[in-house]
Amino acid sequence: MSSDPNRFEQFDLGSHVGEDRVLGEAPSELHPPTLRSELRGYLIGLVLAAALTAASFWALDEHVIYGPGIVMALIVFGLAQVGVHLAFFLHLTTAPDNANNALALAFGVLIVSLIFFGSIWVMFHMNQHMIPARALMEMRGG
Repeated sequence: MSSDPNRFEQFDLGSHVGEDRVLGEAPSELHPPTLRSELRGYLIGLVLAAALTAASFWALDEHVIYGPGIVMALIVFGLAQVGVHLAFFLHLTTAPDNANNALALAFGVLIVSLIFFGSIWVMFHMNQHMIPARALMEMRGG
């Protein structure tokens, strides 16, 4: 067994938040992230997510927002929470090395949107082109 202290450099197992890199490639940051900085980011994300969740319940319970505007407020709080989760927990940034993550997220959103809105579209048109129940009963002779 070798006693070389640098033998583990090729097996860098440290966390490099927000950075995609090839296995074995050195981190490109001048100051590698510390546990304290990563924990601070997670705690900020947790506080923001909890605050947005509390704000959503507050918007429903307190009647300070005009009735029809509550739905829009909940949509805004929900989208803000998605942004907080993407930035603080999934570490999606605008860095060039995160382009693949952003494209994968965009593709996932596209597929989910196609399935959701396509299903709504199909159900709407099926409802429009269905034979009314009364006409169906008359066709059966009943």
